[in-house]
Amino acid sequence: MDLPSSWDALRKQARKLEAQLDEQMNSYRKLVSTRVSTKGDSQENDLESGIDRLLKQLQQVNMQMQDWVLSGGSEMVSHTLTRHQEILQDLTKEFYHLRSSLRAKQEHASLLEDFREFDRTRLDLEEGVGSTEQAILKEHAAISRNTGQMDSVISQAQATLGALVLQRSTFGGINSKLSNVGSRLPTVNHILSAIKRKKSMDTIILSLVASVCTFLIFIYWLSK
Repeated sequence: MDLPSSWDALRKQARKLEAQLDEQMNSYRKLVSTRVSTKGDSQENDLESGIDRLLKQLQQVNMQMQDWVLSGGSEMVSHTLTRHQEILQDLTKEFYHLRSSLRAKQEHASLLEDFREFDRTRLDLEEGVGSTEQAILKEHAAISRNTGQMDSVISQAQATLGALVLQRSTFGGINSKLSNVGSRLPTVNHILSAIKRKKSMDTIILSLVASVCTFLIFIYWLSK
């Protein structure tokens, strides 16, 4: 920046810089009041850089005006310098305050976003665990149903086997008695032959049922 050499030129330059600062500060105030983003953008950076540069230029002009006063300026010139120094101090103080407030808002927004991300992650994990537990419970229920059905089939097979064993025992006792009678009565021999044939058929059926029951019991133990 080209520095003016006269008091009037210095005052004119100071007023110009103050007007530019007022305009920039108004834009910066609006930005701080509406900004909720967690990170700065080019508009924010440009405003801050521009204001900081104008403040430094105004400070340099004020130092030149102070040199004029120290070199023998009038009391009126001294009051003018004091007024420009107060303006510079107020603008600098407000700028730093607004910038600190904007940084605090950005940090707060960043923390909130981190908490939201944490909650989303936690919910995703909980839903994943819940889905896994639900699948395990469904699988366990299906296994329990299948086991119950297998137990029912095995119980029925065991009951049938018991009935056939009892029937075989009964037929065995009758056959022993009829054999004794058959030795005495030839007519009974024909009846005994028929009973023996039926006994053979029952034995075959009993063997088949026993084999099926044994196979079912083996499958049942394998499924546990």
